[in-house]
Amino acid sequence: MTTLAGPFRYALEVKGSRFIAKAAPVGSPQAALEWLAQAREPEATHNVWAYKIGLLYRFADDGEPAGTAGRPVLSAIEGQGLDGVMVVVTRYFGGVKLGAGGLIRAYSGAAAECLRQAPKREVLPMARLRLQAPFELSNTVFHLLTGVQRESETYTEQGFQLVLLLEEAQLESFAERLRDLSRGRAQLERLP
Repeated sequence: MTTLAGPFRYALEVKGSRFIAKAAPVGSPQAALEWLAQAREPEATHNVWAYKIGLLYRFADDGEPAGTAGRPVLSAIEGQGLDGVMVVVTRYFGGVKLGAGGLIRAYSGAAAECLRQAPKREVLPMARLRLQAPFELSNTVFHLLTGVQRESETYTEQGFQLVLLLEEAQLESFAERLRDLSRGRAQLERLP
C-alpha cells in the first residue's frame, strides 16, 4: 500500500477562482475528520474533501453542485492508487462560474496534482499479536522485542502479556525465534 509521507499543499488558479489542495496521510476516519477541522479555511467559499482508508471512504461537495467536487477528489485519490489519504480542496470564488464540467476538472485537477507531487511512502502490512509468557522469560522476550512496536503491556501473577505490531513479513521468523528461545513456553496469537 502506498500513502503520503506527510502533509502536502498545491494551489491552482482557474478563471479567477483559487483552488488550494491539501493532502495528508491518515489512519482512521476519525483522524481524517480531525485533520479536516484543521485544514479547512472557514473564510473560503467551499472546502471540498474526500478520504480513502482501506475499504472506507467518504467525500463532501460542501455546497458545490452534487457530484462536481467531492467525488472527483476521491477519484483523484483512487486514480493514483493511494490509501490512508485525506484531501481537502479549498475554493475561493473568483467571480466566474465554471459549470459542472469546469468544477469537476478544477477539483480533480487540483487534488490529482497535489497527490502527484506529494512525497509517498510504502506502508507495510502489519500483524497485531498478543504475546503471553511467564516472568522468568522476561529478559529473553524483551531482548527479542528490540525494534518491535508495543501497543500495550499487562502484568499478572502468572506473567506478562504484550500486544505487539510486527511487519507481516517478519512474523514467521519472529514466531520461530520466540518458540525456540522460550522452549515453547511463550504463547503468540494473532489479533484482529
